[in-house]
Amino acid sequence: MKLYNFSLAPNGQRVQAFLNEKKITLETRQINVRDGEQFKEPFKSMNPFNCIPFLELDDGTIISESISICRYLEEEHFPNPSLFGNNPQNKAYIDMWNRRLELDCLTPLGFALRNKVSMFADRVLAGTRNDIKQSPDVVERGMQMTNLLFERINPCLEKNEFICGDNFSVADITGHSIFLYCERFKFEIPT
Repeated sequence: MKLYNFSLAPNGQRVQAFLNEKKITLETRQINVRDGEQFKEPFKSMNPFNCIPFLELDDGTIISESISICRYLEEEHFPNPSLFGNNPQNKAYIDMWNRRLELDCLTPLGFALRNKVSMFADRVLAGTRNDIKQSPDVVERGMQMTNLLFERINPCLEKNEFICGDNFSVADITGHSIFLYCERFKFEIPT
């Protein structure tokens, strides 16, 4: 099994944090996303969505998407510790918060980043369109959604040690990646 990753990417950091928490060691190959290496062979054929990270299983199966990789590894290394929950209610609750963090914050932050940071202006890589221009409105919308998510999550954090209760979960990994994202690209974190 081999993980293809870019350690500076939020999703790559999520998978690495998951591996660290589960104490899993995988052979890892760093792909230089800044040079568009994910659009070149053999990676383009291995992973037609050109996303990072992706996991190659021993039989050649490719699993992309950070949470899908983590779910696979959770099942392979269950339960020490369980980061996706250990009963139906707990699993659903963790999944709910992880989805909210992804859909209401991490994804809008990603769009805001691509629309704010100059290194993404007019960036053209193999297989991408160059007619998608940066928009300040997308940055503002991303920050509004982030602020709303933080307003909604604060009551949970006031009464729980972690996002979903007393135990660390994949939702906390996603939450931590959001804070790293904000810090790295100088997005103001609402209080």
